[in-house]
Amino acid sequence: MLHDRVLVDVDAAAGERRSSSGILIPATVQMGRRLTWAKVVAIGPNVRAVEADDRVLFDPEERAEVELQAKTYVLLRERDIHAVASDNVADTGTGLYL
Repeated sequence: MLHDRVLVDVDAAAGERRSSSGILIPATVQMGRRLTWAKVVAIGPNVRAVEADDRVLFDPEERAEVELQAKTYVLLRERDIHAVASDNVADTGTGLYL
């Protein structure tokens, strides 16, 4: 990995969704601009905000797909990541987290 690049593995469950009433929405349906969760696989030397195994939120339109060992990954710039998921909330701060 070079510079500020982040290699992520898109969650398999991110494709299909269920509405609040329980209707299954297939992955092929376009619903405006929807962000996607993924797991960080590798990072470049200039990446500061994320680490390997973090869950990140990104816009699927700002990506480049790459296939490595018969598995498809997404290559992003660090600036294209909108949020990093947190497992716990620190006692200081607002208590808001993803």
